[in-house]
Amino acid sequence: MQSQDVAQRHAPASGPAGVERAEDPLVEHYPRLVRLAYLVLPPGLGRGRRVLTAHALAQRALPRGRKDAARVPVQPSGRGSARRGPADPATRENDPGYAHLRERVLRAALTAARPHRGLPPLLPRVWGLRLVPRSGGADELALEQRLSKLSAPARAAYVLRGLDRLPDQEIRKILKATGVDDPGSALASANTVPAQPGLLSSPDFDPCALQARPTDLPRRRRHTRAALGAAAALALCGALLALPRSGWGPDGAAAPVYAGNPAAQAALDPARLTRVSPTAWRSAARTDFSAWPARGPLTGDKDLLRRALAVWARPGRRVRVSATPGTQTGGPAGPPQLLYAGRLDAARVVILYDGLRIARYAEPADGTQGAAMDFARVDGATGAEASALVLGRADGNVRYLLAPWVKEAATRDLMKPASPPIPLAVTDGVTAPLTSPALATGNCTSWTVLQLSDGFGTRLSSDLGELVPAHLTAGRPGAPDEAAGPEGLRAWAPFACSLATERSAGVRSVNAWDYAEQPLPDGSGAAQWACTRAETWRGDGAAALAQFRVPGSQYAAVTAQGTDTAACGPRDPHVLAGVLWKSRGGHWYLLAAGSPDTVAIHASGGITASAPGSLMISKAAKGARAELKGTLAGGRVIDGLH
Repeated sequence: MQSQDVAQRHAPASGPAGVERAEDPLVEHYPRLVRLAYLVLPPGLGRGRRVLTAHALAQRALPRGRKDAARVPVQPSGRGSARRGPADPATRENDPGYAHLRERVLRAALTAARPHRGLPPLLPRVWGLRLVPRSGGADELALEQRLSKLSAPARAAYVLRGLDRLPDQEIRKILKATGVDDPGSALASANTVPAQPGLLSSPDFDPCALQARPTDLPRRRRHTRAALGAAAALALCGALLALPRSGWGPDGAAAPVYAGNPAAQAALDPARLTRVSPTAWRSAARTDFSAWPARGPLTGDKDLLRRALAVWARPGRRVRVSATPGTQTGGPAGPPQLLYAGRLDAARVVILYDGLRIARYAEPADGTQGAAMDFARVDGATGAEASALVLGRADGNVRYLLAPWVKEAATRDLMKPASPPIPLAVTDGVTAPLTSPALATGNCTSWTVLQLSDGFGTRLSSDLGELVPAHLTAGRPGAPDEAAGPEGLRAWAPFACSLATERSAGVRSVNAWDYAEQPLPDGSGAAQWACTRAETWRGDGAAALAQFRVPGSQYAAVTAQGTDTAACGPRDPHVLAGVLWKSRGGHWYLLAAGSPDTVAIHASGGITASAPGSLMISKAAKGARAELKGTLAGGRVIDGLH
């Protein structure tokens, strides 16, 4: 159980502190400091070297001696422990320790970005592995190309403005403090690149979420065979160059072919792609991706389709590959099914399906440099889970490819249940752009979801940063209703912002369940207890959040979180959670609530209390912590969600 403290934070104090005190802000803000260094370093270093250098610069930001340690400010105290949704960037900017480390990291990154005479330094380096961030799409590639044309100070200004949302006046001070001679010129250059804060926070620019790949295994083996191995490699390369439709030309960004395999080559033949009739879904036994027809204006572009298949089978070194957790990235076992091929904004996009996975290939419209390959598990998807796929994201928006059985598409704000849905234009199955909550940053004031109707029902889905949007339901686990109904919309409204915690986690569906209502001890009304549970495509890793909302509040507070738990799900439709609550009169109480079949609740540890039934109220002291246990009607004992 986590406590909820609604008191204001105290202003941070400053003064000398040691290295141990400087470690706290470094650990807390380490991913952001590394991301800042990674974005400021020159792209010419290469993605792998930029990753290692960014980590080195962030770790070297710790003071090395007593003189440096004395300059580290004392960190703020009194932070509340209840989670209230997405973090407020203002709390980070009010942290003097973070500001001090940010300046040190920025100074080091700007120094590393200056031209060096002679040979480049050899370290840092990881032998035998290539470490690169998770791959993004064409939008991230376009932004990185624009940033590569800026100077290091201009990149720093752009990143400070977009990532930390600092005003220009503050950016001038920071750049001046880090040794930039002309901050005004850097800001002016940064203004030439459109602001895209959502892309700066994407996994493509996260040097803490890495993929490991071997460097060059064939060459290392050849070294052991000396001249004989080198001669064999030259002969093989010559043979490959003589082969028709292979290598780096027709296959685009794919890696070269090292060995022939007739079965594998047959799976990569565009002529053998499975294409479903546009009317096959009307008589299909299942409403899943296997009934989708091939759509898009480029379904006849054999060169594009061959490049997509070749990159799927053997992505080149510069191809950005990403996959949802638990998804394999190997080539198809047989000819996959073509779902879409066409142009989308500034990219060519191909979507393929092999019965278990969706694979999306994207390349720039003017070439193959910077191609990307994304994978997502969809085994067992049917109905609502097989009704939409993400074609692409750009400028804070997302566009979907819809199932052929979808008759009406609309958008709605999940935080405004009384507002009517807004119709969404659809052309050849492709929707017009709609706001993507997966790209939103800052305070959560709205949450746009996709509403689809097929003539038999209406369903809601939310973009959580993956190829397949998450299906939203509401009601008791095991028998939930669609969230598109009036009751489901009212149930989801206070908890929409909590969906941000499930981004890029391989989420299949999320259910919201109002399991208890508790009168408050000061007579100010009744509080609402709910559990939101996210199921994943891989089956494990399900997350459950216990949330608490007082009357008159638009948002709920997360009081407990469980990962890899069966609680609040169809296998175990029970939940128990508590919160430390402060009344208007200044009195503190322990409030606890269990699912309807709870017959008794017991608290131990910092608070000792018991109550019959599914609700408990006990006086408590500020900051007290307790362990909760509940007894079900059949005598089974459950723990509080944690």
